[in-house]
Amino acid sequence: MRWIWIDKFTEFTPRTSATAIKNVSLAEEHLHDLYPAFPIVPHSLIVEGMAQTAGILVGEARNFEEKVILAKIGKATFHRLVRPGETIIFNAKIEQLNEQGASISGTVNVGTDLVAEIELMFSHIDQNMAGIEFPEHNFVFTEQFTELLKTYRLSSSITL
Repeated sequence: MRWIWIDKFTEFTPRTSATAIKNVSLAEEHLHDLYPAFPIVPHSLIVEGMAQTAGILVGEARNFEEKVILAKIGKATFHRLVRPGETIIFNAKIEQLNEQGASISGTVNVGTDLVAEIELMFSHIDQNMAGIEFPEHNFVFTEQFTELLKTYRLSSSITL
């Protein structure tokens, strides 16, 4: 992960569920790209925030030893826009976890307002059946990522 789209975990139950937040600031340049006079968070970045929240949950379930990648967006239904000044809440729940990967369901909220419902599938690419070779090093959960995760662990009461 080279670009972290979540600010903090507020809940984390290993192998089960995670909740993370993202505070949306008017200072974020990408908010002005779609509609300069009406800044909004693009839906693709909302999906990315859910993918990062859920991907970390899936990765932690196997002690970050697997290369976990987003394999499929099963569903992404959006109900409202997100604007600067709001806090996005990503709620991810593991529905299925096995050797090959995982499926998650999630909701995205701003306060009590439902923003989106998202279903994602992840692959443990070292377990793939196609025989494709991938680099030995974990290019998903890099040393930089694990150092960042340590700061999350130290700065919160959330135990991962």
